[in-house]
Amino acid sequence: MMELIYKGGPVMWPLLACSVVALAIVFERAVFWLLILKRKNQKLINRIFSLTEEGEFETAIKEGQASDCLVCRILTNGLAHRNYGLVQSLEGAAMYEIEKMKHRLSVLDTIITAAPLLGILGTVSGIIISFDLLGDAGIEDPKAVTGGIAQALITTATGLSIAIVTLLPYNALTRKVEKVTRHLEQLVTCYEVTVLKGTERQKIEQNN
Repeated sequence: MMELIYKGGPVMWPLLACSVVALAIVFERAVFWLLILKRKNQKLINRIFSLTEEGEFETAIKEGQASDCLVCRILTNGLAHRNYGLVQSLEGAAMYEIEKMKHRLSVLDTIITAAPLLGILGTVSGIIISFDLLGDAGIEDPKAVTGGIAQALITTATGLSIAIVTLLPYNALTRKVEKVTRHLEQLVTCYEVTVLKGTERQKIEQNN
């Protein structure tokens, strides 16, 4: 591994840094989504909907905010700030969680773009070295340019490999965020209707 890095030249070090950062982000995002899946509490989500429809807002808020479930947090945080605008509160709570899902994806996107460019930079510098060596050694000694050509090929291959390998989890994570975002939008819309039903029920009970 180290021999390959030395052969590739100085550009290999930023490429190595890109690969390490990409690997760390993918691992962190994988743990993040596993925790979301583990903490999802469909039973509590259904209970929050039921309590809200019955007009028991405070109980729903108390139980939801005590949970680690992402959906429960969104619903109850929106409900807790309903006096400032129900729709805006729910959307704000949802956007806060969505931004957490997108965390560091822009870094992966940058690595996907930067790694091939760094590889091309290594290619250009390797070719320049090759021409310099060729000028010094003359056409009689073609082995003198081998090091520069090897550097060019190694950095190009490394940059493309990093970009391709990073692209796969990046696309998977992006699709996951989009899927969850659509689900949250539908859920928030349904919850808005549920809150309105609960508000009407509160009014009826107060009038009685």
